[in-house]
Amino acid sequence: MNKSETILKSSSLSVTAGRKRILDIFLDANNALAHQDIEVKCSDKYDRVTIYRTLQTFLEKGIIHNIPTTDNSVRYALCNEVCISSGHHHDNHVHFRCDNCSKTICLDDVSIPSVKLPTGYSMNEINMVVSGICKTCKKVKVPV
Repeated sequence: MNKSETILKSSSLSVTAGRKRILDIFLDANNALAHQDIEVKCSDKYDRVTIYRTLQTFLEKGIIHNIPTTDNSVRYALCNEVCISSGHHHDNHVHFRCDNCSKTICLDDVSIPSVKLPTGYSMNEINMVVSGICKTCKKVKVPV
């Protein structure tokens, strides 16, 4: 059994060709993906709605998490092993987005700072995206 099959089974999902293919795309990626990125890689077999539904299922099962962007689109990233094995998001980490190439990555080792809310307020989630220039673009010496 390969890694995508293992993840699907541990998440109590049926192993289908479409789910495996989309999960393999995430496993091969080294950054967050937009719906369009996935569509480009598998539109020969799966339509936009199938891809969307698969992404929603992966979100619900804690296989992937979404990352908000400044242009109100969404990127998706594979959750870490703890998140996947528990089936619940433990997504309290920072994301980094390169201003030049738009690559978005999870910074799993960087925790979101604690936020003290005023009395009577309660927090649902925190999304923290740091923007800058990634190490690949920095090597190319891209003007900022």
